[in-house]
Amino acid sequence: MNLRELESFNAFMTYGSVTKAAQAMNISQPMVSRLLNNFEKNVGFELFSRKRNQLTATREAHQFHATVLRSLNAFREVETQARAIANDQLGAIRIAAQPIYVDTYLLDVIAKFKQAHPKVSISITDTGLEGMLDMISNRQCDLGIGITLDLQDPDFLVTPLGQSRAVCLMPVDHRLAKFETIDIDLLRGEDFVELAIGSPLRTKIDYIFQVAGWPRKIAVEARTIRTISRLVERKVGISVSDPFAALLVDTGKVVARTLTPTIEWDVALFTSSRELSAVEKSFLAFLRAELPHLRASGCIL
Repeated sequence: MNLRELESFNAFMTYGSVTKAAQAMNISQPMVSRLLNNFEKNVGFELFSRKRNQLTATREAHQFHATVLRSLNAFREVETQARAIANDQLGAIRIAAQPIYVDTYLLDVIAKFKQAHPKVSISITDTGLEGMLDMISNRQCDLGIGITLDLQDPDFLVTPLGQSRAVCLMPVDHRLAKFETIDIDLLRGEDFVELAIGSPLRTKIDYIFQVAGWPRKIAVEARTIRTISRLVERKVGISVSDPFAALLVDTGKVVARTLTPTIEWDVALFTSSRELSAVEKSFLAFLRAELPHLRASGCIL
């Protein structure tokens, strides 16, 4: 039996006659009759009683129709899903990202993506760079968003999205807030609120100050830039931070100033070496579409 035979049987059972079934299927009555005859031969039992060239469905036909209808509905669902996947409307994306991007950049990207692709499911995990790379290696996520500071790993594909430059966060009434650019030597004696030891950005910041030749006074260490920005708002200290932090702070309480010497890195998409799916490529397009807004806010250059 084939799909056309199933459809002809369903049309006959739905409309009650060969004539109406032919009209519903937009084919000739003889064609419907042939399809029904072939279908009856294929199923192996009597579906119709015939009197004066009129077909009447048997009790077995009514019983079998429910099964045929389920099969047709399942096939239509297959067609629907195939069209949805072809149009990037169906699928799932697992994302791992460093917390600062989960708290800022990805919020608008995901919201806009879901408006365009409501049936695509998304899961997102905030984790450090090392954790993100582990998740990609173990196939626990499909896409990663993070920084590229001193990262050299041929096992991953890295697609740069934009370049960021570290800033100095400080309360608006801080003595150095009047400067547009802050040389690190001006920061001697300040209390610092910084990321925990081990993060790539903290490692780079520590190196810059080691080259400058004077130790910093670390008042508080925290895991996320969100926590650091909140502590700067409360005047616990200043921070050398990711420029995305400016999207988290109360601008009436905290200002961000350019730091010299500069510390720069790329914000990038991390993937395994496999080809991206159609829906993942679509998500990448939304990531890129958000970049002009990030440039306008000073988060990337």
